[in-house]
Amino acid sequence: MTQVYDHGGGVRSLRVPIPDNPLGHTLVYLLDTDRGPVLIDTGWDDPDSWDTLAAGLTACGTSPEEIHGVVITHHHPDHHGLSGRVREASGAWVAMHEADGAIVRRTRQTRAERWFTYMTAKLEAAGAPESHIAPLRATRPRALPGLSPALPDREIVPGELLALPGRRLRAVWTPGHTPGHVCLHLEEEHPARLPGHGRLFSGDHLLPEITPHIGLYEDPDDATVTDPLGDYLDSLERVGRLAPAEVLPAHQHAFTDAASRVRELLAHHEDRLTGLLVLLAEPLTPWQLAERMEWNRPWAQIPYGSRNIAVSEAEAHLRRLVKLGRAEAVTGSEPVTYVAV
Repeated sequence: MTQVYDHGGGVRSLRVPIPDNPLGHTLVYLLDTDRGPVLIDTGWDDPDSWDTLAAGLTACGTSPEEIHGVVITHHHPDHHGLSGRVREASGAWVAMHEADGAIVRRTRQTRAERWFTYMTAKLEAAGAPESHIAPLRATRPRALPGLSPALPDREIVPGELLALPGRRLRAVWTPGHTPGHVCLHLEEEHPARLPGHGRLFSGDHLLPEITPHIGLYEDPDDATVTDPLGDYLDSLERVGRLAPAEVLPAHQHAFTDAASRVRELLAHHEDRLTGLLVLLAEPLTPWQLAERMEWNRPWAQIPYGSRNIAVSEAEAHLRRLVKLGRAEAVTGSEPVTYVAV
């Protein structure tokens, strides 16, 4: 069933399904411009998702062939997956922040077996048990979802208005969930005259009821020690200062009072960091820390792939604690363990 919602002022959202994912769908936004309709994100590259997107565009009085441009909040496949197919149908340009564009280029050049080797080494370093790593050693390289994403042909420059005739859409760089994540601030009066400054297409950066995954920025060929959680917390404060009248996220539903949600998320992460320091009263590897952290279900019930994501999130929190001087690596430990300072 096609689900389209009119947010007013030439903005509509389409619920594009994500196959086999508890999130259910991505909210793809259709923005009217003087040059034609523009999409903000496109959804997962899947036949049902494409059919839903096409049907939603038809319900809005347009079609994939009429799309003028595609603006991507970040490179993840539930946002960028269908961009190439939209461009093939319409000749639309595709825009993305350079940091995520670099990931797209690297992903297209990386063979599947390289990722298996990299993930095996990462999990070994994190202290994962051999029972978890063994399937990666045994798996034969194959095509993986999202390994051939569309190359963007325009760069989103933070702080600049996008070239959308008749609209004022400004890019706000919000790294954390990905290094090149952007929110898009529609600097126009809210159609219902809600108090605040325009509307914010927030991607996965700011969601009404869930906390986006903050893991490590994975790059097999780059040994730079990044701080994704620190990036995210700084980005949250930047968005809070915008004080939009309404937030239009990529999942769940639209909401108001962005500043309150920002405060909740900042408090959540501070509480979590404080809780991790209690766990780190004894030296723990990232895997051991992930096992002891609080998730939405007991560790024993977390699926295999989700455990990899959880360990990445544990490592991101560890990096933040180390950078703040609240934890440190134990000299000589192998795999490396960390302890509160």
